[in-house]
Amino acid sequence: MGANHTILKTNGKPAFVVLPYDEYLQLTGEKRPSGRIPADGTTPHEVMRLFVRNDWSMIRAWREHLGLTQTEMARRLDIRQPSYAAMEAPDANPKKTTRERIAAAMGISLEQLEF
Repeated sequence: MGANHTILKTNGKPAFVVLPYDEYLQLTGEKRPSGRIPADGTTPHEVMRLFVRNDWSMIRAWREHLGLTQTEMARRLDIRQPSYAAMEAPDANPKKTTRERIAAAMGISLEQLEF
């Protein structure tokens, strides 16, 4: 495993580790999501279509594109499903650290998650 990770601290103590998605998959034994994630860091047209046509948040558009459930995302974030559901509501405004955690759990960059 490489040393390409970031430790996020809360009150000066390690709280989260952000690591490359492939390393996360290797650690957990999970498979890569079904939707395609462009290697060049762009956002797929399908994600933008879901975002615009359905008036969804980018978080939900990406989750749907990747074929993930709210329950799966909540498990990846180690939170309850209703808490995750609130984060992807169209009017939600999660903190940057929360958006970073969501992006990492989806295997995308923060830039791909934001619009």
